[in-house]
Amino acid sequence: MEITGRMVANAKVRTTPTDKKVTGFTIAINHSYKPKDKDRVQITTYVDCSYWRNPGIAEYLLKGTVVELSGRMEAGAYINKDGKAVGTLNFHTENIKLLGGSTGAPAQKEAEKATAKAGKRQTANAGSAPDEDDLPF
Repeated sequence: MEITGRMVANAKVRTTPTDKKVTGFTIAINHSYKPKDKDRVQITTYVDCSYWRNPGIAEYLLKGTVVELSGRMEAGAYINKDGKAVGTLNFHTENIKLLGGSTGAPAQKEAEKATAKAGKRQTANAGSAPDEDDLPF
């Protein structure tokens, strides 16, 4: 499953009781629709996410950054301090793609650097195409 949204706050890394690090963050996903004979309605869904792989990614997951995530949803429940059952929904992130969007943020700068490097490689490789006589077909 893939979802795309905007970071609502900077990501935070926490350590579990078993000394594993997990990066936690929340994204906002916007959706709008126009009911018949009414004004457009904007809906924002907030999704809590966790990422267990590389805690270093947290420095790039800053408020305002647009991210594309792939992973899976997991539902859970717990009993709160008042004794009531509370349902939870968490997106367990497996892959993160930074799409930018946070002006001046390190994530945006890193994305720009990566794009520039890819462009330079493509330009450098463009002149080194094999001669037509060298092709095996």
